[in-house]
Amino acid sequence: MIGPGDPDYEQARRVWNAIADRRPALIVRPSSVDDVIAAIRFAREQQLVVAVRGGGHSVAGFSTCDGGMVLDMSRMREVTVDPVRRTARAQGGAHLSQLDKAAQAHGLVCPVGVIGHTGVAGLTLGGGMGRLQRKHGLTVDNLLAVDLVTAEGEKIRASEEENPDLFWGLRGAGANFGVATSFEFRLHPLEGTVFVGMVAFPIDRSLEIALRVREFVGTHDDVHVAVYFTRSEELGGQPIFAVGAMHTGSADIAGRDLRVFRESSPLLDTFASRRYLDVQVMNDEASGWGKRFYTKAGFFPELTDELVDRCAGLVDTIPPGAELSLWAHGGAVGRVSDDAMAYTGRTAAFNIGAELAWEDPADDEARIAWGRAAIGALKPLMGTGTYVNDVVEADTNGAQIYGKAKYERLVRLKRQYDPDNFFRLNQNIKP
Repeated sequence: MIGPGDPDYEQARRVWNAIADRRPALIVRPSSVDDVIAAIRFAREQQLVVAVRGGGHSVAGFSTCDGGMVLDMSRMREVTVDPVRRTARAQGGAHLSQLDKAAQAHGLVCPVGVIGHTGVAGLTLGGGMGRLQRKHGLTVDNLLAVDLVTAEGEKIRASEEENPDLFWGLRGAGANFGVATSFEFRLHPLEGTVFVGMVAFPIDRSLEIALRVREFVGTHDDVHVAVYFTRSEELGGQPIFAVGAMHTGSADIAGRDLRVFRESSPLLDTFASRRYLDVQVMNDEASGWGKRFYTKAGFFPELTDELVDRCAGLVDTIPPGAELSLWAHGGAVGRVSDDAMAYTGRTAAFNIGAELAWEDPADDEARIAWGRAAIGALKPLMGTGTYVNDVVEADTNGAQIYGKAKYERLVRLKRQYDPDNFFRLNQNIKP
C-alpha cells in the first residue's frame, strides 16, 4: 500500500496519459486474488471510489482517480502458455508484450493491440483491435474465460459454459462488472516473421489510392490494412495519405499481394520482413509514457470518396503529432455475429480514430478541440457504435457505443453484478 506520504507515491500515481494527473488517497498493489478481494472489501467499507489499473493505458484516465483507491495490478503479471492446447493464461496486470513473447516462444500468437506496454486487461475488456484482427479476429473473439472479483468481493469465472450471460457482457463492456484477475486465450500458429510497412502518397492522390484500398480489402480479407491522413516529418511536414499493412504470408506472396500499392510511385516505402515481436513494440517509444493523449473514434459502413475527401480536407489544419487513422474491419471480425457479445461494430468496414499526442499542457484545449471537431465533421457518414477503448468523453451515452438493445441488456447485467455502480471509473453502464 502506497499513500501520499510515501517516497514512492509520485512515481506510483503516474499513468500513461499525462493529462490524467490525479492524486489517489491510496495505491494498492495486490499480489494474489485474495489481496484483490481484501482491497475491494476495504474500499467498500471506507466508501472509496476505486480505479482499476492494469497497464495504466486508459486514454480517458480511468486508471487513476482523485481521493480514492487505485487497485494497481502490476504485481500480477504472470503469463503461461499451453502449446498443446494452444492456449495462454494471463494475469490481470500483464502487458501485451509479455503475452506476445510467451506465445511466440512456441510459435503461437494471440491477436492483441499494437503498443507493447498496453495492459492485457483493459484492451481485452473493451474489444481488442490489432494487426491480426482480420486474420484471427479481435482479442475478445479469442477469449475463452475470465476470472473475476465482483463488487461484493466474490470470485467468479465467466466463459461460454460458466455464467455465459456475464461472459457476453465482459467481451466489450467488461470493466463494468469487476476486477479481472486472469484471462484464458485461444492461440494461433504464426511464424516469427511478417511483412509489414507503409507507403505514403501526396494528399491529392487520396481518392486514386483509396480506390485500390477498397479493392484490396475486398479480395484479401486476412491482411491488416490501415490508411492514414497526416503530415509527414520525413517529408518536411507534407500532407500525406498513407497505406499501412501487415501480411503474415511469405515475403514472396506478401510482395506480390502488396505490389498494387508499392508500384504506384509512393513518396515513401518502408515495407520489409520483420520479426513479429519487433513489429509489436515498434511504436512503443512514440507512444511512450509521459505524453498527453486524446482520441475520438467511430465506425464507417464503407470507405466512400466523400469520406476520403473530408479526411483529406482536415489535414490542412491537423496539429503536429496527430493523424486520422482508419483500420479495415471485415475478415475474421465480420464473420462473428454482432449479437455474439457486447462488442459492437462487426458490420463496419473501417474504424476511424482521430489520434493526438503532444507534451505541453498549454496545448490541451486546442488539440482536444481539433479532435472533437474532426470527428464531428465526419459524424454524418458514420454507422452504429464506437470502439469502447477509444471513448474518452465522460458524457458519452452507452446506447451510442452499443446500440439501444445491447445497452439495455448490459444495464440488466450491471444491476445483477454491480447494482451500486461500485465500478464506475470506466465507459460506464449505469444500473
